[in-house]
Amino acid sequence: MEKRNLRKERIGIVTSNKMEKSIVVSEVKKMKHPLYGKFVLNTKKYVAHDEENTCNEGDTVKIMETRPMSKSKRWRLVDVIERAK
Repeated sequence: MEKRNLRKERIGIVTSNKMEKSIVVSEVKKMKHPLYGKFVLNTKKYVAHDEENTCNEGDTVKIMETRPMSKSKRWRLVDVIERAK
């Protein structure tokens, strides 16, 4: 049996849940500027598959890399870490 590769996982905050069975997750990283040394916020957005439509905006979630599900969806929801207040 062929061994499956490790899949990437990301933790981010849901910024949009207006689509059916889809969410937009933003991952914010603090990166040090290579020349000036100042810390800069770097935001990356992922479109993830949410089968039960359970997520709301502001939730902290864990997503995992998966097969392409549509033009932009290449991630799926693993679990909700923290609900928005």
